Parts: sequence; C-alpha cells; structure tokens
Amino acid sequence: MNTAELAEAVAASENLTKAEAKKLIDAVFAAIAGAAARDEEVSLSAFGKFKVKHSPAREGRNPSTGATIQIAASRKLTFAPAKSVKDKLNG
Repeated sequence: MNTAELAEAVAASENLTKAEAKKLIDAVFAAIAGAAARDEEVSLSAFGKFKVKHSPAREGRNPSTGATIQIAASRKLTFAPAKSVKDKLNG
C-alpha cells in the first residue's frame, strides 16, 4: 500500500475527500519524523512504537578491496509493533 492508496482508504472510511485524507496522512508522518529528529519516542496505542536507535562509529571492510574503512555514527528509526498488530500478522 502506498500513500495514495492509504489516503483513499482513509477517505472512504471517514467520509473525507482524498485530498483532505492525504493532507492528514502527510501531517501524521511529518509529526512522527519531527519527533524522531528530536530523539523522541512515538507510541501509538494498538499499533506500535517508533524509536530512534543510535549506531556508534565503527570500523568496517570494503568488500571489493578488503581495505579497512571508517563507518560514521548514525541514527536509525525503528518500529516495534504492538501485540494486537503481531496477533493480526500471525493469525
């Protein structure tokens, strides 16, 4: 499912236009991204949690040459589904 399909589904279930639904969906994702940029956890009950994980700088190897390289520290956004979502996925 892409953003347009999600907007269509929300519009149909909530009696909105597709444009209104897309605006709402974009606002939700912008709020989640903004919170992640501030290192905040976003917890959506009955859906799951978005968390920022920090990966420290480390050494790695270039697979083609075998040379040692430095891999910079980074932040990654992770998602942990709620129990209700896990239950839907697993029957």
